[in-house]
Amino acid sequence: MAISMSDVDRFEASRPRLEAIAYRLLGSASEAEDAVQETFLRWQAADTGRVEVPEAWLTKVLTNLCLNQLTSARARRETYVGQWLPEPLLAGDPMLGPADTAEQRESVSYAVLTLLERLSPNERAVYVLREAFAYAHREIAEILDITEAASQQIFHRAKRHVADGRARAEVDRAAARRIVEEFLAAATSGRTEPLVRLLTEDAVAVGDGGGKVPARAKAFEGARAVATFMRGLFKPSKAKRDLVGGTAEIFAATANGEPALVVVVGGRVIGVMCLEITAEGIAAFRNQVNPDKLERAARLWAAAEHGEPLLRVF
Repeated sequence: MAISMSDVDRFEASRPRLEAIAYRLLGSASEAEDAVQETFLRWQAADTGRVEVPEAWLTKVLTNLCLNQLTSARARRETYVGQWLPEPLLAGDPMLGPADTAEQRESVSYAVLTLLERLSPNERAVYVLREAFAYAHREIAEILDITEAASQQIFHRAKRHVADGRARAEVDRAAARRIVEEFLAAATSGRTEPLVRLLTEDAVAVGDGGGKVPARAKAFEGARAVATFMRGLFKPSKAKRDLVGGTAEIFAATANGEPALVVVVGGRVIGVMCLEITAEGIAAFRNQVNPDKLERAARLWAAAEHGEPLLRVF
């Protein structure tokens, strides 16, 4: 069925919102793009003249495509090499979606996206639609073919699971930037104690190399273990320079609304480390080094202007 230009325009007007929903549901920018494209193909084949509320129709199709994807993704991640982490998005990426409220900003944070992996597909869908996009439970019930009461119950359960896994109260951006700089100074000091003092007692460090870049399969847990790992990670050596292909430049940035370090070698992004910073210290380091999950961030980075790096290392 031929699609009219007005229908194309209507879909394109919805694309940013659809991409933002799909990214939160899937934790992958590339998979989100695929889901939105498949939604467009379904829209193209539909009798759009009979669609009363296009936005609701598109959201329902997209969400159900993502639910199917989440079910198959769980099976794939059982065989994933090492730890699985979401794909980071740098500040300014339109796929981050709305950021007008604290709930919207938190829903796309790297910390929460990681926690959402613990939820069932339905819990994740209800949480994202309600918390990040303020859909009414009546609308969510229609999208997921459940009752309004079930939507409310699922949301409260999902929100409780996310809250149970969240670290303590966050700090403001200026303080976060200062802590990032203090962290780099401590990590390159060659001593463990300055690092330990910056971390929470239950701090964790995890990396995702996807089997393509060396990354420890098990997370480091506890302030001292994380500090020892970080001290070694930032210690210069010829082996590291050979591994990454030169001297690494480390920039302060923001990824998914959280403080981050972007590691660049020869203009190429080779890692994005997201820091979860709380009033009690740094609670988590989540380091994405899988090149397949850095393509979008690398494109955005290459198109933007940057100041001087905070550090050159390796």
